[in-house]
Amino acid sequence: MIYQANPGQVFYGHTIGILMLDTFVPMIPGDMGNATSYSYPVLYHTLNNITANKAATGDRAVLPELITGGNELVQNGAKAITADCGFLVYYQKELRDALNVPVFLSSLLQLPFMLLMLSSNEKVGIITADSRQIDAGMLQAMGHVDTERVIIRGLENTQYFYDACTAESGTLDKDKIEEEVVAAALNMVQQDPNIKAILLECSFLPPYAAAIQDVVELPVFDYKTMIDYVHSTFRKPVYNGYL
Repeated sequence: MIYQANPGQVFYGHTIGILMLDTFVPMIPGDMGNATSYSYPVLYHTLNNITANKAATGDRAVLPELITGGNELVQNGAKAITADCGFLVYYQKELRDALNVPVFLSSLLQLPFMLLMLSSNEKVGIITADSRQIDAGMLQAMGHVDTERVIIRGLENTQYFYDACTAESGTLDKDKIEEEVVAAALNMVQQDPNIKAILLECSFLPPYAAAIQDVVELPVFDYKTMIDYVHSTFRKPVYNGYL
């Protein structure tokens, strides 16, 4: 087999490129910002001085930095681009058009699929860092979404999650945060038994997905679900079986 080098590219083997906000949070195993979360190599780029607060406002001034970072990832071999904050979905269209590769910036992009796979009277429960930041307009940006079938619970009033992931104290107590996140999920499904699937919107939440599932016994979707799915479309297995 003969291989051909790509001009300007000096390392290879990455499918997923991840744009990382400028944050001060320990990225624990399971978090999309921790490379050991994946069974395949991923490529990171840190966005200069783009914080979660800036991303949440939809400030267009951050777009050039997003495009520059995305282009760097593509230049280094990334075939699809994601990011570690769902609020960057405000820039989904512009970044997709600028990079000319698949772009999937928010875990919320899974929402239409989830709703379609459930019965028409069943709902999706979303857990997010701050429920005040997700409105009907953001949900409709995912496509046609029946907002009556979406229940949102935020973690803005928690102690340990808020301190570590929103206030960015620099210290994260995994066990305490797990208790808070599981309690939020359990409370949500107890209040509305029609919730038949959970979507973890925040990129900090995949480490707690298994604990949530153990308690609510429902399908749980998160950023890692989405990234693994996209990666699998670029790396199809070769089947060796028999009849």
